[in-house]
Amino acid sequence: MASSTYTLTIPSSTRFLEDVREFVTMHATSAGFDEMEVEQLKMAVDEACTNVIEHAYAGQSEQPIDIAIILNRDKLTIRIRDKGQTFNQKTYQEPDLIKYAKTRKSGGFGVHIMRKLMDEVAYNNSGGYNECRMVKYRH
Repeated sequence: MASSTYTLTIPSSTRFLEDVREFVTMHATSAGFDEMEVEQLKMAVDEACTNVIEHAYAGQSEQPIDIAIILNRDKLTIRIRDKGQTFNQKTYQEPDLIKYAKTRKSGGFGVHIMRKLMDEVAYNNSGGYNECRMVKYRH
């Protein structure tokens, strides 16, 4: 199977997240990923886009978020690009789940969830773009 790339651009508003989930469902299902893998992909991309909306663009609702699904024989890659504030992975700390549960704090789990659901999660910034690249291998 040769590499195929599908793209979608949305404004940075949570009301477009359903479009992103449908985009992921359509391409992951047609690529042969099972229902559980498709749900994992949808949740991971939803978290990544929400992080862009809330943190990179600080709620500015008309900024572009570019999403690409790249299908290869052995994997599906989701690439999310934005031009907002850069995510500093050097200062990121995994959430203390026990502490969060005791204080009933919500939020702050996006990156943790993405890393648990995907086989690879990487961040890069160059050329004025921030990029989150998530990979799910075929099993």
